Amino acid sequence: MINETALLESPTLRGSVLARTDVLDRVKALSLLPDGMHVTTAMVASYFSVTVEVIRALVHDHRAELEASGYRVLTGTELSDFKQLSGIQSRTRSLALFPRRAVLNIAMLLRDSDVARQVRVYLLDTEYLARTQPVEKPAPLDAAALDARIDQRITHVLGTTVVPMFNALIETSSEHRRELIALRAGVQRIEKRLRQHHTRLQRLESPRENRPLAGVMAAMDAMNGREFEEHIAELLRRDGCTDVVVQGGGRDRGIDITALTADGRRVVVQCKRFAPHLSITSPEVQKFLGAAKVLHDSEVALFVATCPFTRDALDIAAESGITAVHRRLVEEWSAGAALGVLE
Repeated sequence: MINETALLESPTLRGSVLARTDVLDRVKALSLLPDGMHVTTAMVASYFSVTVEVIRALVHDHRAELEASGYRVLTGTELSDFKQLSGIQSRTRSLALFPRRAVLNIAMLLRDSDVARQVRVYLLDTEYLARTQPVEKPAPLDAAALDARIDQRITHVLGTTVVPMFNALIETSSEHRRELIALRAGVQRIEKRLRQHHTRLQRLESPRENRPLAGVMAAMDAMNGREFEEHIAELLRRDGCTDVVVQGGGRDRGIDITALTADGRRVVVQCKRFAPHLSITSPEVQKFLGAAKVLHDSEVALFVATCPFTRDALDIAAESGITAVHRRLVEEWSAGAALGVLE
């Protein structure tokens, strides 16, 4: 497995993982210029919570590598054309631009930044999983993931094609100039809303800043449903449970795992490996309640999920004696913390 030191020291290793720019948004939302493709030096510095001087010094020391990743400085006619097409209002005589690959490259070079360190941790985890897990036919995207991908495509087309087209028409048209400006404003409002929607999804799906357990959830999010059940079964065994059985199949009667605590109490578990922007709702908790208490006569009932629970779902769980193990709790449990109800 590639380690962080090797990544910091080896240009070859850095180049081998530059395609994984998705890890940037999993750690922190990356704001882009209106063209939807680039960021400036100041925006890179803001993302990594360092000064502009730090980024400039890094570019000076590793310019050739960063240029190979797409970094460039616009001047003259090229800068004027870029400002016109992207709608940037600036009087600077030069503009340094970083595509996402170059920003990821910075993360693999920048030593004194907690954000850069988190990006490297997540990058190394996802790279390790990609290299060690067997290749399977990819599962179909769920509705939310498909919507997010469509949002990105529409936003990209609006920002890089439609808005620049309106800019050009406005410059050359006098008769319909007012109507074209109004239409452009409408398109830009739609683009802004799509960006906000995508940023919200990314924020919900990504690890929070300054959280050391990002790699735990990266591994768990890569599991399929059965692997997640086996993972929870191992946590039960680790915490002293015996007779741990993963039910599986279509005849589990609403229960995924059964076990006994160290002191002999009967445990039943429901496992839901959902995308982090979804939520467990009250009907799902009520259904599990019937299976756990009526059909299985459980003394400890765990509803374990990789997503949050709605407020109603949490209230029903608390009132009925069900332990709701939401995303943050299952993360801490996986990282070594004990689950109090099992003690």
